[in-house]
Amino acid sequence: MKTIYLDNNATTQVAAEVMEAMLPYFHDYYGNPSSMHSFGGQVGRRIREAHEQMAALLGASPDEIIFTSCGTESDNAAIRSALLTYPDRKHIVTSRVEHPAIRALCAHLATRGYRITEVPVDAEGRLDMEVYRRSLTSDTAIVSLMWANNETGVIFPIEKAAALAREKGILFHTDAVQAVGKVPIDLSRNSVNMLSLSGHKLHAPKGIGVLYVRRGTKFSPFMIGGHQEKGRRGGTENTPSIIGLGMAAELARQKMEDENVRVRRLRDRLENELLARVPSSRVNGDRVQRLPNTSNISFEFVEGEGILLLLDEFKICASSGSACTSGSLQPSHVLRAMGVPFTMAHGSIRFSLSIYNTDEEIDFVIEKVPPIIETLRSMSPYWKQGVGGQTCARNFPGAAEA
Repeated sequence: MKTIYLDNNATTQVAAEVMEAMLPYFHDYYGNPSSMHSFGGQVGRRIREAHEQMAALLGASPDEIIFTSCGTESDNAAIRSALLTYPDRKHIVTSRVEHPAIRALCAHLATRGYRITEVPVDAEGRLDMEVYRRSLTSDTAIVSLMWANNETGVIFPIEKAAALAREKGILFHTDAVQAVGKVPIDLSRNSVNMLSLSGHKLHAPKGIGVLYVRRGTKFSPFMIGGHQEKGRRGGTENTPSIIGLGMAAELARQKMEDENVRVRRLRDRLENELLARVPSSRVNGDRVQRLPNTSNISFEFVEGEGILLLLDEFKICASSGSACTSGSLQPSHVLRAMGVPFTMAHGSIRFSLSIYNTDEEIDFVIEKVPPIIETLRSMSPYWKQGVGGQTCARNFPGAAEA
């Protein structure tokens, strides 16, 4: 049975073209790119080409691209640099639905005396721009907002938010890990100071990322060592992965239309068919301002973990918006921030597609999901008590803590 992979917001398949570009640099061209000899110099030239490929995807200049190990490192480097740049400012603005790479860092910084403002979102996952405006103060060192949410795909108005920060003289960072390669980004036309991305979200390998730093933005290195990346990120370059990410960026430029037309069509068909065939189901998040590949659907009065286990029997890969797999009864912080009813949030499933998914795969998923939900509901005493009834909601596990 073929694996049907619909968990591309977690990680993606390395593209064949990317792997092909990387292979020679593991064995044949193994020179240190910092070496004076031509054997290493040819590797250095290939790394510079990867800078150009990534810059072209982002609408940036090659010297604004810093290769890192991952999105988390890039996030940390951006925020910590801002705090060092403005040591007298003790305030950070972010949102309630950020990735743990930002939330955990901010929680850590809060124990070090920094004040954190988490801007709320509405029921559709959209940022409250009025609260955001009021949150910007003379004490704010940096704003960090995700370009697109990893769970719902909802896109924030990053260009507008960055412009407001710039008016106040505040640095602006965006975690664009989910957005890069899926939606057009042109950093030459907005006020973003720093942007993070991760290679394994756009068909490059794990262990490689990028931090974009706008020319003229003061930057204090997170990794201090050699002169690599113009002194902004010390350490011998991860040559094969940098070259692979450069190729992935080039492929993303070529396939952007496919992502936004064919993949969106597959996503919409999957979503609409499941909503039509499964009663008491709903989409979480804005259905217009979101990534073309992402659908977060809740099925009331069932456990997301149970859905995933039965999907796995058919080799269908997706993810849950619930933390059940970690032993928690609480649904995700994103769905809680949106105010999704607990009995819905508990049974949320994220389907995230890629350019490699097919119509036949979507047909198979549409066929298998409804009977899975029916099976789980047939075993649920809360479903049997009456769909949407107050008794069900009150007695559903963990509902009192929602």
